[in-house]
Amino acid sequence: MKKTDTDSVTAPKALYLQAKQFVLERTASGFWKPGDMIPSENQLVNELGMSRMTINRALRELTSEGYLERTSGVGTFIAERKPHSNLLQIANIADEIISRGHRYHCEVLELGRVAAPFAIASALELTTGSSVYHLRCVHYEEDLAVQLEDRYVSPTMAPDFIHQQFDDALQPSRYLLNSIPVDEIEHIVDALLPSEEDAKALEIDVNEPCLALMRRTWSASRVVTYVKFLHPSMRYRLGSRYSVDATSHAG
Repeated sequence: MKKTDTDSVTAPKALYLQAKQFVLERTASGFWKPGDMIPSENQLVNELGMSRMTINRALRELTSEGYLERTSGVGTFIAERKPHSNLLQIANIADEIISRGHRYHCEVLELGRVAAPFAIASALELTTGSSVYHLRCVHYEEDLAVQLEDRYVSPTMAPDFIHQQFDDALQPSRYLLNSIPVDEIEHIVDALLPSEEDAKALEIDVNEPCLALMRRTWSASRVVTYVKFLHPSMRYRLGSRYSVDATSHAG
């Protein structure tokens, strides 16, 4: 008889960890190689004797940790490993700028509904073409553009997002964090060159390197928003400082 998640109160945690270990062991052994598509959630449910919720959580966490890549409507693949740091915490850029004693300003470039292209739909865990909210705005420190925000939001999770008047007093991040409880966050940082459109918005040259912070947030296991923050590297740095307990290891 197959074991189910209801066999004990502590089973769900143990089982989803076992599911993650199953995938990691097959990857480490070379049974699954980067680019390989792994069995579907239903196949893993049958093979491991676990609930779909347990398997979904395991795959979602492995995706967040960079071990898997999930493509909506296609499947889940072993990812090419690209190390990334998860030391960044959510911070509101307006608060950062004001704390330095500088003047903050926000300029909304666009806000409306769009049909989600494949990559965005995948990030929001929706089907391609789904109607989503799209916002682009520039954040200024004094009169210098320091961050371009390109955000997509699930209308189901934040139906009133599109009706907000985002300005110097209310930023998209602040509104979402104050409106919707967040139980999971994903941060990925990359270095890239801006597109012509992004360079124009930031008032920089297309050859100026930028730091890109990609963020996804979940509430009740559903994606609320996917956003890319683009920062001219000569104007902005990313980092964090936080307390750790005595049992944590220094690295």
